[in-house]
Formats: sequence, structure tokens, C-alpha cells
Amino acid sequence: MTDPMAELHRRGRENFAELVDDGAKRLDALFATVPALGELAVGTVYGHLHERPALDSRLREAATLAAIVAAGMVGPPLSVHLRTGLASGLSPAEVGEIVVQAAAFAGFPRAVSAADQLNRLFEGHGLPIPPPPSAREVVLAHLAEHGHEVLAEFPRTEVQAAGPDRVLVSCFADDDPAPGAVLHYCVDGAEVTSVTVFRPR
Repeated sequence: MTDPMAELHRRGRENFAELVDDGAKRLDALFATVPALGELAVGTVYGHLHERPALDSRLREAATLAAIVAAGMVGPPLSVHLRTGLASGLSPAEVGEIVVQAAAFAGFPRAVSAADQLNRLFEGHGLPIPPPPSAREVVLAHLAEHGHEVLAEFPRTEVQAAGPDRVLVSCFADDDPAPGAVLHYCVDGAEVTSVTVFRPR
């Protein structure tokens, strides 16, 4: 009979290795002295929690990063979850905004410590400092300046990032819970590169 924790650990290692280059080697190095902790932590975080369906990986990593900042963990947890957060589709700007949000609830000293460590981590990953605006920021600015003809038909919109370079704008009539149109924006840096409009039939 298979040990349930061993199976979770195996799946957790596989999930982590998909997100992070040389993930298995990194885990082995991190938990070299206490492999039992690695089995428990990796099995729980990347085996069990990572596979729970209620949150997508972007939202799960955003919550994790906020908790890490709130707990003042600027060592390996921040480094590891910066990697897995970026691999799960968070943009560098969104990571920074998570630190800003956490500051209001966890306190400025912990947020400043995380920001200081992120300077080094961003540099180590070759990420621009400061990062370019998030795709959602770019689309909101684009809409404020240029709008879109479809938006004139609908009084309500919801703007949601779908990845580091993609944003969905759902357009609603007053009392209709279903969108009358969805605009899919692709963003490169600070520029909108394409807009695709989807309408229900």
C-alpha cells in the first residue's frame, strides 16, 4: 500500500519541478539537512494545496506571497514563491503591489524588509527595477485614454488580469449577470498589442 504522504511528496516535487528550473535539485539543497521537513512541506504546499481547485495558481501564489510578507519571512520562502509566483503567471509589478497591499495589514517594517529583499531577487532574476506596469494597469490607462467602441454599449465592466500579459474586460448590461461582450487584451510592456472582442451568439 502506498504511503499517502509519500505520494503527496512525489506529486509536490513534480509540480515544483514544472514551475522552477532545476526544481528537484533546489528542493534537495534546501532540505538537505532535514529531508523529513522537505517531505512534509513539499507534499503539503505543492502536492495538496497546489492541486486544490478552488483557487487558480495565480491567486494561490498571490495569497502565499502576502502571507510570507505578513510573517516577515524574507529568506527562502520569499525567494521560492517569487519564482513560483512568476511561473504561475504573476507579473513582477503584481508581486510589488502585493507587498504594498500587505503593508497596510502587516505593517511597514515587514513590507520594507520584503521590498529590500525583492531588490536583490529581481536583480538576480534579471527583472527590471522598478518593474513595468502590470497588464491590468496598462489596459486601464488605455481604456481611460482611448476607450473602446464596445464599452459604449454597456454601463458596467469588470477588468481582470488573466496572466502577466493578458487582461479580460467583461461588459455587462444593467441587470444581466452574463456579459454581453468580453474583450481580450494582450499587452507587451506598457503597450496594448491586440484586442479581441467576443460576443455571445
